[in-house]
Amino acid sequence: MEQVLNVLKSEFNEIDKLNKSRAPNFKIFRGDSFQGILDDPSESLKIAMQLKTAINRLQGEKNERSIEADLRCAIGIGTYDFKRELISESNGQAFQFSGRTLDSMKNSNRKTLLKTPDDQINEEFNTSLYLFDILADKWSTASAEVIYYLLKDLKENDIAAELGISQSAVNQRKKAAGWDAIAQLLKRYKHVISQNFSNGK
Repeated sequence: MEQVLNVLKSEFNEIDKLNKSRAPNFKIFRGDSFQGILDDPSESLKIAMQLKTAINRLQGEKNERSIEADLRCAIGIGTYDFKRELISESNGQAFQFSGRTLDSMKNSNRKTLLKTPDDQINEEFNTSLYLFDILADKWSTASAEVIYYLLKDLKENDIAAELGISQSAVNQRKKAAGWDAIAQLLKRYKHVISQNFSNGK
């Protein structure tokens, strides 16, 4: 758990650099949960996947390749009534959407869900995200690691150098993890969300 929290904090620092506001926008609370705010909602799925793969790539004490840690992520896109310095004290549509959606996931096998004011958008992406969940459940830590770096826009050669493996090995892991389908989902998500929402509105 300590390893997971340290990784999340490191990722939060990187994500906060992308946001325009000066205050930290991602915080851990209740020990095993976190909340975050993004200035650009079209980046929300990519960031959610980045956090997921950062956790999925962690290896246990036995250094096995099976996934040791995972997370559930509810993305809420909407307005907010007021934003306080502490995220836990902020409120609005986006917070209510994400909170209620996360609560609804506790008794299901879903790990990634989206809630917006548009039911058609919700239906489209929650169907795709169900398939993504099934795909990601089959990852090894090695697959998750490659996806993590691809989400950070690294090229295959750069990932190979980072991991100390061949470029062909990176390509094999990329294919096994279903990257081409994931990339198409991210492209569609970014297009639809940017067309329909601006700064959560």
